[in-house]
Amino acid sequence: MEIRKKEVVTSYPFDNFDLIDIYEYGLAEFGERLATEFISEIYKYIERLETEYLLHPECRHLETKTKMYRNIILGSYLIIYRIRTHRVEVLRAFHGSHSPKYIKTVKKIKT
Repeated sequence: MEIRKKEVVTSYPFDNFDLIDIYEYGLAEFGERLATEFISEIYKYIERLETEYLLHPECRHLETKTKMYRNIILGSYLIIYRIRTHRVEVLRAFHGSHSPKYIKTVKKIKT
């Protein structure tokens, strides 16, 4: 079975808040090199979503019959994405300590 390639798009909050917060935290705690490497690792996972969007598990905080909400677990972070007919939408990156109620707000994000 051939997996169809899908366009990957990222949301405004992911690009303008989440990645910046993750980088700044990493910079303060671990230094520039490790903070930059972690952001690069996030981008590698996102790039692979073109074809590997079904590889990751359904997000347990956003269960649906179609399993359209999935997450990548990377370190202490959940990168939540939504599978649509023609594209994959990367919605948010949350630290694992966030409450499930807060995580559920990603359903309202438009890309």
